[in-house]
Amino acid sequence: MQFAKWIWGLVLICSSVSTWAKPFVVEEGLPPQSLAPYLKILVDEPGSLGFQDVLGADSQKRWQSNDSDGANFGFSPAAYWVAITLQNPTASPIGLVLRQDYPLIDQLDFWRPAAGDGWVRVATGDRRQFDSRPLNLRDFVFPITLPANSIQTYYLRYQTAGSMNIGLSVSSETAFLPQLGKEQILLGVYYGGFLVLVIYNLFLFLAVRDRAYAYYMGYAISYGLYFGVHNGVSFQYLWPGNPWLANQSLLVLLGFTLIFGIQFVRTICSGPRLAPRTDRVARCFLYVLLPLTAIAPFASYGPMVLTLSIFTLVLSILFMVMGIISLLRGSVPARYFLVGWTALLVSVVIYMLKTFGLVPHNSFTHNAFQVGALVEMVLLSLALGARVGEIQRHGYTDQLTGLFNRRHFDEQLPREFAFAARSGTPLALLILDLDHFKAINDRFGHARGDAALCALGELIRKQVRKPVLACRYGGEEFAILLPRTNREQARAVAERLVRLVEELDLNGMALTVSVGVAARESENYVSAIQLFEAADAALYRAKQSGRNRVELAPSDTEPSIKDLSFVASAQ
Repeated sequence: MQFAKWIWGLVLICSSVSTWAKPFVVEEGLPPQSLAPYLKILVDEPGSLGFQDVLGADSQKRWQSNDSDGANFGFSPAAYWVAITLQNPTASPIGLVLRQDYPLIDQLDFWRPAAGDGWVRVATGDRRQFDSRPLNLRDFVFPITLPANSIQTYYLRYQTAGSMNIGLSVSSETAFLPQLGKEQILLGVYYGGFLVLVIYNLFLFLAVRDRAYAYYMGYAISYGLYFGVHNGVSFQYLWPGNPWLANQSLLVLLGFTLIFGIQFVRTICSGPRLAPRTDRVARCFLYVLLPLTAIAPFASYGPMVLTLSIFTLVLSILFMVMGIISLLRGSVPARYFLVGWTALLVSVVIYMLKTFGLVPHNSFTHNAFQVGALVEMVLLSLALGARVGEIQRHGYTDQLTGLFNRRHFDEQLPREFAFAARSGTPLALLILDLDHFKAINDRFGHARGDAALCALGELIRKQVRKPVLACRYGGEEFAILLPRTNREQARAVAERLVRLVEELDLNGMALTVSVGVAARESENYVSAIQLFEAADAALYRAKQSGRNRVELAPSDTEPSIKDLSFVASAQ
């Protein structure tokens, strides 16, 4: 009888070894190796099988080999049983570490052979207390000892409401610790980068008070915390005793990331102004996401994470469309945004394909999302800098004509005058006034009057090049500053402008301008205000003399009382 039991046990062992063909051979000092090609997988659709059931003879034929480089199955309500067979051909026992590198598994049970008979079970997962893990680490790590000259099979059961990613690897204990140290350093650098960006842009927000910085900080903080949950770091350090919060916080943080992301992109790309239709679509998503995020902690995790994943993919494409439209319509920050968002979009697509089980789960597909996000954050910070520059330019730009405004002229005139005085180079100033502008408004209406100012501004912009500075000084007056230009050269420019304005055809609306010219030569003006007053007095002489003409200020003296009397009488 004992002999028969011994023969039957030998048959079972041989059949078990043949069932798990291709065991993974381990050795001392083994570096981390993926076990994906060595897995046997049994899909339990109703999730009702117990451990003894999967060991039974009836279930043996249901085990399937995993021939791919990954083992991810998207969103599935089924339970997945995994068997892995390890072989130690050496004469000494080897300490090993089995690691599941995707921490968002709700329930993960592990069985290893006991020292005598039977099995030892470890029940863990992110729906259970954090201290249920054999080691206090963000991933699921199971230390085992494989006896000398042995082959042993280990079992795991996976069940989760999220994406089913089976990322098992094995390494020796001596190789695992250095690898863990490197990962901790990289995580510190990664989250440190997020923190630096947030603090840097906080100071900029306090200085600039632009709401785009507030949206950026909300986006960066939500995104950083989201990745903390995604990596298992938050569960490890922030709320190890609260599995509910460890799971539901992922949904809330993803919702906040999308909400702040929508507002940031709409602001940085000037969506309401440059891409109004796309902006309206983005606002519709915003109105849906606000209540969706509010109910996320109390809704079923599976459908909610699937919905938010689809929202993430659709919004990523929508933001790309808005960025392209804004770029084509002249937005400078949109250039940096598009580069950063392209990096993120590629990583999002890769990660979503992995989430839905369309590409394998590996270190590249699992971490591409995070690397792309940090690259995007840096480039979005540059986009904010470009936005500040754009705001400053708008602060110095006349919105009607596109020329610089009086504020910019008042700042640049003293600078250019001081430079001309230091370098001994000439500096000329033209003051133009659109003739009979009040009559144009009275006869044709203010809309046609604005069209006349726009036409004059466009003509001036086409006729001048850097370093010439053209500004709308106020009302119907324009100022043109010409560095390194003498009196006669400035006169030629003014006469050409008078002629070109007279030739403009604005649907029956005739335009003419009067121009006053003054030039600093041989220290004839001792201050910028004197140069301006001389040009202004020459302008009013031109208007008093019949308009549509050029008048030059005296070349060797400051404006006389007689010159200034024209200003007073004209006013």
